[in-house]
Order: sequence, then C-alpha cells, then structure tokens
Amino acid sequence: MDLCSRLPTFSALLLVGLGLAPQVRAETLVIAADLWCPINCAPDAPQPGIFVELARDIFAESGITVRYEIRNWARVLQQVRHGEINAAVGAGREDAPDFLFTATPVAMSRNCFYTQLDSQWRFTGVDSLASVRLGVINDYSYGEQLNAYVAAQRGNVDRVQVAAGGAALDLNLTKLDHGRIDALIENSWVIQAHLADLGRVGELREAGCREPDVPIYLAFSPGREDSARYAEIFERGLQRYRADGRLQTLLESYGVSAR
Repeated sequence: MDLCSRLPTFSALLLVGLGLAPQVRAETLVIAADLWCPINCAPDAPQPGIFVELARDIFAESGITVRYEIRNWARVLQQVRHGEINAAVGAGREDAPDFLFTATPVAMSRNCFYTQLDSQWRFTGVDSLASVRLGVINDYSYGEQLNAYVAAQRGNVDRVQVAAGGAALDLNLTKLDHGRIDALIENSWVIQAHLADLGRVGELREAGCREPDVPIYLAFSPGREDSARYAEIFERGLQRYRADGRLQTLLESYGVSAR
C-alpha cells in the first residue's frame, strides 16, 4: 500500500485522537399544535402534555429527538401537509384525512358543550343547536355532523362564532362570560384542565356531549418520505406502552383516564 492510499485513514485516526472526528447529525422530529393542555401544554412546562411526553419517550428509544412547538392550528395543518414539520399533535382523521395516521389512536376525544351555570339549554343532537350561539375553534374537527353544521352556519353569528389563534379557547370563554355566545364546545380534558389553571373549577355547566368520542392521533406529514417510518415507530411504541401500563401511568399523572 503506498503512502497516498494510507493518508485518508491516517487523517481520520488523527482526527479521532484529537477529538475532532465528524459528528453524526442527530435525528430530530418536529411536532406542533396550538395549546391544548393536557394533550399538549406549554413546551417549557414541567408537564408539557400527554402526547408530547409520549412522543419524546417513544422516539428517544430509537435515538430520535422530538422538538415540540406551539403554533396556530390552521398553520400547523398547512405546514405538516407541506412537509415543513413532521407531525400534528392531537389531530383527528377529519382534521386532515390525507395525513398518515397510526392504526392505534393515542386517546379518544370527548367533545362536550359548556354553558353558564344558569342556562337550561342542553345538547340533544344537531337540531338542538338552532337555539344557541355556539363558539367553536377554527379548523378543529368535532365529528362529521357537527363539522357539517359549523360549515353551513359559518358567517351566521347568531348560530356559530369561530375563534382562531393560540388563545381561541380563552376568547370563547370570554364571549361566554359576556353573553356573546350561549355555549362552547371543547374537549372535556382540555376544558377541565384549563378551568383548573384559571381557578375557575365548577364555574361552567356541562350541557351534554357529542357521541361517539373521536379518536385523536399524532398525525404525520403526507409530504415527507420519512413519515411512514416515524408512524411505524410510534405505533410500535404505543402498543408497548399500552401493554406494559406506561400509558396508563402517564394519563394518571395528568389526572385523566383512558376512554
């Protein structure tokens, strides 16, 4: 072997000896959603959210780092669809039917209606919504029938009012407090956790829930070649965590139970 053919090997050994060997680039998965605690909470919170902790732990087992960000929900769906970020946290199939979903949902979302304590209205089906001004959040999925109702009444503020942005739930609560809407619809975990954070436990009345509950997922981008692999890793992790009790333990740490 001549000197020239040995130089690359010698150089590599020298770099290792000096601690200057090229570093392997860490693999990072970017997930995002608007604030929907306890499903996903503030990134710097001691408990950043059920889905966030689950994703971080499962992907860490495969050497993958998860970066979680708070963004506007409509923007998240657009960016995931275009492959700019990897996955949307807490999406349902009706939010984005073109996304890649695991066979197993992370949880079931129970959407309930909430009113002021002195209200007598109760949700008994879509027809019962005709007598209330309903507060919803832009681009959220509430199931096929309710989505159709919201789409048909959008723009009619005497039936449906749409809040958008990172503080959409707070906006709907403010509207309810000031009589600008008569009811709002929200995930039962989310509203309970949010009212607890605000010191407002017991201040609203649950006025019925839609049925059936809606499965929600960590939904991966249809615009990225690595999405199928990530979905497979996450599905296998979900199965393990359900089987060995780690998922139940995580849910209990947030004060909720599987549905």
